[in-house]
Amino acid sequence: MVTTSDQPLAAIFRQMASGMFPTATEVFDRGKTIFFPGDPAEKVYFLLKGAVKLSRVYEAGEEITVALLRENSVFGVLSLATGTRSDRFYHAVAFTPTELLSVPIEQVEKAMHEDPTLPMLMIQGLSSRILQTEMMIETLAHRDMGSRLVSFLLILCRDFGIPGATGVTVDLKLSHQAIAEAIGSTRVTVTRLLGELRDQNMISIQKKKITVHNPLMLSQQFT
Repeated sequence: MVTTSDQPLAAIFRQMASGMFPTATEVFDRGKTIFFPGDPAEKVYFLLKGAVKLSRVYEAGEEITVALLRENSVFGVLSLATGTRSDRFYHAVAFTPTELLSVPIEQVEKAMHEDPTLPMLMIQGLSSRILQTEMMIETLAHRDMGSRLVSFLLILCRDFGIPGATGVTVDLKLSHQAIAEAIGSTRVTVTRLLGELRDQNMISIQKKKITVHNPLMLSQQFT
């Protein structure tokens, strides 16, 4: 996953946006589906603003979050990695209001042939997302919902956190419902657990943004 705006892959997508290849900017409200499992893999996406949740849907109807992507991430590249055209494997949903840049997959394949450094950048991006997927699986393995919530908050601090005088603020406006959907819980349970953490002065919440006052202490006490 590419995570800083000055890295080469971001620059390549900006060149595509400036006219090198046909591109489109797409906007999604929170909770709207970007693509479903089984949809044809026709585009590669670059995340300009917001956050995107990738999840795996199983036959019984259970949906498991496997990654939460931040700005400057690229996704929808599984066909490029495998070398065979395949349908979408994940369910991609706007976790917050989201703005995306989409590029036809044929044009990305062409760019990869023309620029030998681009495939390695794609591999680096996939490697980073695999690491986050492993962390999400570890989070969801917790049977205790309190530990699951804390693990998720620590992931948010790592991937979306901005250090400040009072701790690390997650730079996302998160509803209790959105958090519940990400960790397989209910809004009522998440509201109660966040209230308990706030009462213990572990977190504070202002305008739907969560600040974790001491992530290390939180990880030691609750995971």
